[in-house]
Amino acid sequence: MSFDTRLGAILALAVTAAACTPTDVTFGNAVRTTMAAQVVDPDPQYAEPVPVTDAAKSAAAVERYRTDRVKKPDSIRTTDGQSGSPK
Repeated sequence: MSFDTRLGAILALAVTAAACTPTDVTFGNAVRTTMAAQVVDPDPQYAEPVPVTDAAKSAAAVERYRTDRVKKPDSIRTTDGQSGSPK
């Protein structure tokens, strides 16, 4: 293969590769905007440490759920005493 043939092949590949690159400067902004809207805080800082979970309590809760022996709440309260639509 001669130098001219290799040069021609390299130029042809360069032109083909250049045609594949996006020319729109906003290319991908929709994906980046959607992803940013879904991320609340990528590095949250808490005043208190995150509580340690207890695997035994979690396993007992799952077992109660599976055997339909779920603990009933003492009472159900709401923060708003009104009912119906707002006026």
